[in-house]
Amino acid sequence: MKRNPRKVKWTKAYRKLNGKDMTKDATFEFERKRNRPEIYDRNVAENTLKAIKKITKIRADRLSDYIENRDKTKKSKVRKEAAKELEHSIHMVRAPGAKENQGSLTLPKIKVKVSQQQTEENRAMEE
Repeated sequence: MKRNPRKVKWTKAYRKLNGKDMTKDATFEFERKRNRPEIYDRNVAENTLKAIKKITKIRADRLSDYIENRDKTKKSKVRKEAAKELEHSIHMVRAPGAKENQGSLTLPKIKVKVSQQQTEENRAMEE
């Protein structure tokens, strides 16, 4: 269909271009294909397996940090836009005459006196 892969959302090129994937991570260098044969050495193989575990842990940590930081910027942007919208459309929420009678939207606090006899009766019922 001759589409540009950078505009098709499921492609790797789109995800790199729009900052959806981690692309600048040094741990990706370990997965490159090398075309020269390696001489087998038991110590090297053992160290490689240990390194693979460390690398997967580092990669998972970096990925979680990346996702968390990406969400932070998005949340702050959404919060700013919502505040701007509320400031712009506040006349739709408040009635025009509400500014003179501007009271709180919570219920007033009422103090109730409780006698000592009532608290003793409550304790007896609880036991």
